[in-house]
Amino acid sequence: MDILSQNEIDALLDALSTGEVNMSELQDSQKQLDCKPYDFRRPNKFSKEQLRTLQVLHGGFVRLLSNFLTGYLRSDIQIEVASVDQLTFEDFIRSIPTPTVLVVFSLSPLKGTAIAQLDPVFLFPVIDLFFGGSGTAPKTIRDLTDIELSVARNLAVKILDNLALAWKDIVQVEPAIESVETTPHLHQVYSFNEIVALISFTTQVGETARGFINLCFPFTLLDPVVSHLSLQRRFGPPSSDLSEAERKRMFHWLGLPTVELTVLAGQTWVNINDFLQLQEGDVLLLDRRVDQDMDMYIEEQMKFKVQAGTLGSKLAVQITALVEGEKDD
Repeated sequence: MDILSQNEIDALLDALSTGEVNMSELQDSQKQLDCKPYDFRRPNKFSKEQLRTLQVLHGGFVRLLSNFLTGYLRSDIQIEVASVDQLTFEDFIRSIPTPTVLVVFSLSPLKGTAIAQLDPVFLFPVIDLFFGGSGTAPKTIRDLTDIELSVARNLAVKILDNLALAWKDIVQVEPAIESVETTPHLHQVYSFNEIVALISFTTQVGETARGFINLCFPFTLLDPVVSHLSLQRRFGPPSSDLSEAERKRMFHWLGLPTVELTVLAGQTWVNINDFLQLQEGDVLLLDRRVDQDMDMYIEEQMKFKVQAGTLGSKLAVQITALVEGEKDD
């Protein structure tokens, strides 16, 4: 950065007073500078990479939680990560509807507390399933009874247990519930200016009940492990960190599991009469041309586009592309 001398400053002031330099021209030149507004009350303490890692990390958490709740309650429960963002605690509290359930919990050995917000639209169907109902939500949202709050607390324990499983690759934590609140606007856990990471999840119980869950982590809680919240450190440890014995053991275990590969050549629709009359040698017209790629599935997930061919005397396929959307995984 160039620093003006005192003589240059005096000359500039003289030019402004005599009209040799137009003030509007200086203002126009400042507008052309590539500047971005910055709110010092809402600093960005989490980098984009750290927020992205939180999203990937809690993508594993929702898979664990969805499978657990589906088996635990014997009903189809789907949970997905909706968004990961950073904001002030004040903005988070103001966005919470009433009534709701706030679970304040600790994650030992990390210092401080975090918050799990359970939406009543998610809680009521789950509580109904817990007592043997069909999982329907009430027509109007009301405050929870003491018995329902007790069930919600037990549910929160199960949620936090699955959260600890998802976090174990970054840090071993032992969650413990500190309190359960129902009036968020009257309960101030942190300073209103505290920057928090907010992970929002959408939930669906059965076919109709759609709600949400929020996890709120203050920066002060994640500060000791924030350096580990990068995709490279989280999912890509250097190969030099593995000894030769560990590498051989890893390749040994990776070679044991088997996966099912399925290639879908095409699809078509036939009526029942034509289906019953199908015989060997009949030809079905599929919805795909000969020169179009076919779909390859790994287990039940479509991963690749392939072309048919042969390898020696056997039928084979050649991978031509990775299905769009799988590159980030």
